[in-house]
Amino acid sequence: MKRISLSLVFCASLLIIGCKNENKENETETITETEMESEMEEQKEEIKKVVVPLESKSGSQLDGEVIFTEENGEVTMEATITGLAEGKHAIHIHQEADCSAEDGSSAGGHWNPTNEKHGKWGDPEGYHKGDIGNFEVGADGVGTISMTTDQWCIGCEDENKNILGKAIIVHDGVDDYTSQPSGAAGTRVGCGVIKM
Repeated sequence: MKRISLSLVFCASLLIIGCKNENKENETETITETEMESEMEEQKEEIKKVVVPLESKSGSQLDGEVIFTEENGEVTMEATITGLAEGKHAIHIHQEADCSAEDGSSAGGHWNPTNEKHGKWGDPEGYHKGDIGNFEVGADGVGTISMTTDQWCIGCEDENKNILGKAIIVHDGVDDYTSQPSGAAGTRVGCGVIKM
């Protein structure tokens, strides 16, 4: 009788331990799936995108758009611009999100939250956060420019980096990178507001 009882107790113990291990495996699988879903959501949140259509200004025939994409702490800007004469033209981020003036003047001056002098992007002697620079327009009238930086963000709380609420201005002339405060880039022929 004792042997049967001991056998029953032993079998019951094995059964209970087996059930507990099975539950632990299920919990582990559930946690792993939940963690994976969280990571995927975080990755989706990390990618932000803003498409900025450009309006022609100062009687120009300019058309195009600028796309800003933020991913992993860096913003990539890709612009495609048409309707300009062949050669070099300047493009900058300006302070005000306002393209209402026919000459683009409502966008204000260059975006310069750190109060630096105007210069070429990356110049150790200083440059505005909006000093993107020049781009080339081909014989077909199409110009493109692309850059990536960790000095911008889309909608973050750092006003020294946040490009939302600013404007993109395309100039007819070339930025000389030295004339203050704007590089003597000439007439504003395109404008677009950077907003979500």
